[in-house]
Amino acid sequence: MIDQLYEFVMNHPLLVGAFFLVLIAWLAYEMRSASTDAVTSTQATQLINREDAVVLDIRESKEFKAGHIAGARNIPQANIDSRMHELNKVKGQPIIVVCKHGQSAGAVQTKLAKAGFERVSKLRGGMAQWQADSLPVVKK
Repeated sequence: MIDQLYEFVMNHPLLVGAFFLVLIAWLAYEMRSASTDAVTSTQATQLINREDAVVLDIRESKEFKAGHIAGARNIPQANIDSRMHELNKVKGQPIIVVCKHGQSAGAVQTKLAKAGFERVSKLRGGMAQWQADSLPVVKK
C-alpha cells in the first residue's frame, strides 16, 4: 500500500502539491478564526458576572431546552437575521455567542459585529466545552 501511495505521489506531483497547499491554507484559516475574539468558559463566566454580558445561544430550541447557560437568550442561527432587533437593547453590553461545539458561532459573531455590536465574542468550544468544564446548565 505504501508503494502505491509513493507511486501516486510521483505520478501526480501537481495534484499532491495542490492538496497540501489547500490543507495548509485551511489549517491557517481555522487557527486564525478559532482565536479571534473567542473566550474560554472562565473568561465567559467573568464577563457574565462582572460586566453583565449577554449570552446568545444560537442552537435550535430543542437543544436549548435540553440544557443552556443560565440567563441565555435563544435565537437559532437560522433566525438571527430576522430577530437581531431583539438584541438592540443590549448593544452596549458584551455579547457571548454560544453554539454546540464553537464552530458555527463565528458566523453569527461576524454578523453582529457588522450590525454595529462592538463587544461580541464566541465561547471557545461551545456548550460542549462548557459542560466538559462542569459548569452549571439550566434545563427547561
